[in-house]
Amino acid sequence: MSRQKRRPIAEINVVPYIDVMLVMLVIFMITAPLLKTGVDVELPQASAKPVKETPSEPLVLSVNSAGEYFLSVGADPEAALDEQSLMALVAAVIRRDPKKSVLVRGDRSVDYGRVVRAMALLQAAGVPQVGLLTETLN
Repeated sequence: MSRQKRRPIAEINVVPYIDVMLVMLVIFMITAPLLKTGVDVELPQASAKPVKETPSEPLVLSVNSAGEYFLSVGADPEAALDEQSLMALVAAVIRRDPKKSVLVRGDRSVDYGRVVRAMALLQAAGVPQVGLLTETLN
């Protein structure tokens, strides 16, 4: 009787790989919504220095305490604008000068959502970056 030699069967235990894959899936599911939230904005630092002088005056969008929008250009800069007029005016300015800096000046008492809406409108009008104006601390 000849005895055949038994060959060891190489088995790969895949259970640890499945565990790692499931943990990674959970991590990605949690972090994915956090990656892209809100409007792209360059927020100023707390110890920010004054903005460097630019050849052209920046475009300033003001939001007063009542939530009305005002733009620093146009026929009457002190007249409140609706969202469509604001977007049309900003788009025209950006088409003429694509590197024009745009700043948002929001009243301290205005609803935060109203300022975010203003920044979203600016982005929809073609503004690549939006800055926020603040008062200096004494």
